[in-house]
Amino acid sequence: MDIAEAAERFDELIDLVLRSDEVVICRAGDPIAAILPISQKEQGTWDEVWALVAKGRPVNNDQTLNHDELYDENGLPK
Repeated sequence: MDIAEAAERFDELIDLVLRSDEVVICRAGDPIAAILPISQKEQGTWDEVWALVAKGRPVNNDQTLNHDELYDENGLPK
């Protein structure tokens, strides 16, 4: 599924994942990401989930996730 279609049908994709299906997201026909169900066998704790999320965060603490460097003090693009 391409990115635009995935964005439009995100709720449906989550329903598929809840049924233990895997959803692959593509850009220009090339797979770039997958949405997978969290293993239901062990019922992971929130601490385990947040640890997985933290693995994807930038190591450099100077980097931001909200892109403040792109906007001025009034919230308008620079």
